[in-house]
Amino acid sequence: MSVSAAESRRKKWYIGVRHIKMIKIDLPEHVKKIISVLEESGYEAYAVGGCVRDSLLGKEPKDWDITTSAKPFQVKELFYKTIDTGIAHGTVTVMISGVGYEVTTYRIDGEYEDGRHPKEVVFTGNLTEDLKRRDFTINAMAYSDRSGIVDEFDGVGDLKRGVIRCVGVPEERFHEDALRILRAVRFSAVLDFAIEEQTWEAVCNLSSTLQKISRERIQTELDKLLTSDHPDRVTELERAGILQAVFEGEPGSPSAAAEDRCDNRPAVTGEEPGISGAARRLMNTPKDHFLRWGVFISCIPYQHVLKGLKFDNQTIRICEILKKFKDIPLKTDKPYLRHLAVQIGVDYMEKYYFPYRRAMENVDPELLLETEAVFSQMREDGDCMSMRTLAVKGRDLLEIGIPSGAKMGEILNGLFELVLNDASMNRRDVLLAEARKRMGYCN
Repeated sequence: MSVSAAESRRKKWYIGVRHIKMIKIDLPEHVKKIISVLEESGYEAYAVGGCVRDSLLGKEPKDWDITTSAKPFQVKELFYKTIDTGIAHGTVTVMISGVGYEVTTYRIDGEYEDGRHPKEVVFTGNLTEDLKRRDFTINAMAYSDRSGIVDEFDGVGDLKRGVIRCVGVPEERFHEDALRILRAVRFSAVLDFAIEEQTWEAVCNLSSTLQKISRERIQTELDKLLTSDHPDRVTELERAGILQAVFEGEPGSPSAAAEDRCDNRPAVTGEEPGISGAARRLMNTPKDHFLRWGVFISCIPYQHVLKGLKFDNQTIRICEILKKFKDIPLKTDKPYLRHLAVQIGVDYMEKYYFPYRRAMENVDPELLLETEAVFSQMREDGDCMSMRTLAVKGRDLLEIGIPSGAKMGEILNGLFELVLNDASMNRRDVLLAEARKRMGYCN
């Protein structure tokens, strides 16, 4: 995406802004109170980081962080209830009406030994020193009603231009915290911004250092990227070598075991495989966590992505089911669909499986619509597609003298199979009669 295109879409909010102090941000009352208490006590205090960025973009910030010249113990003395969230690094959470606000002392970070955290921090009374340690210019702005916007690195200008640019030297920022490499691409996708040339060059050159970062942190960033308005930016992950750095070496990856390579050729002839195909398909996928990840892992040549990223069991289960059944033929035949629903999950069929097949572009669109209509009618008719809705239960078989155990389980499974083939047989009297036959009883 060009910078000019991004700029044209963002000009509206910026028009008429000539001086930083003219920009007014509507701070929440609790944030105003915290800043006011600190200022009245002789300290500096500002809202800082993402909340300032989002406010300038007309978005509702999810969190409000505050930076101050006050030391942690001084912050604790000024507020009734606080939590030592990260007091060694200068952060105290101030609780007001059950809501927590992180208040962090201006600081200078020491040497980064693990590519993620500074070995030590030094508190400073200089706001600029605190802002210059931050990742990107658009995240290095501070605001208070008294001072207006403090923007030492032209973050406002980069918001106007639609640019992701590191504060200072990109290589230094990424050596300090390798996760910033992935965050650059994530912000690019979430905000629809271009990555500035020198920042992009550093992203590519240092992508391998992401191997130092915990899988959970990487999971969070990738999830925000995939569920953004521009999941097609996944192509940047491959271009920069980020995918390789994150996934190669995991069990089942191309470099770990060549025989484990996925066959990513789609069923429809002529469609491109791999990351370019993933990008287009993701843009046609509803903004749903499970669907986006299901499409993504079906298009990249890495087998154990979700487990490697420490995803929850539900995400792993749904995405692996979608991938397992990604190329099977679809039919409007009701017994076929009932059996398929048992394997995939009745609730997952309409919510995930049909949208997934549509996004994967490996089924005739008209056939998919017909199949969805038939399945919807089956649901409306109350067709039995799970043991929960079978008209007889184990207690019913006990009543007619069938003992619990392996034989009862065998009979119940047999009755369920009959109902999947013929929905009209899901009646208590019909199934009990069939059960008696299977035990050698007569009516």
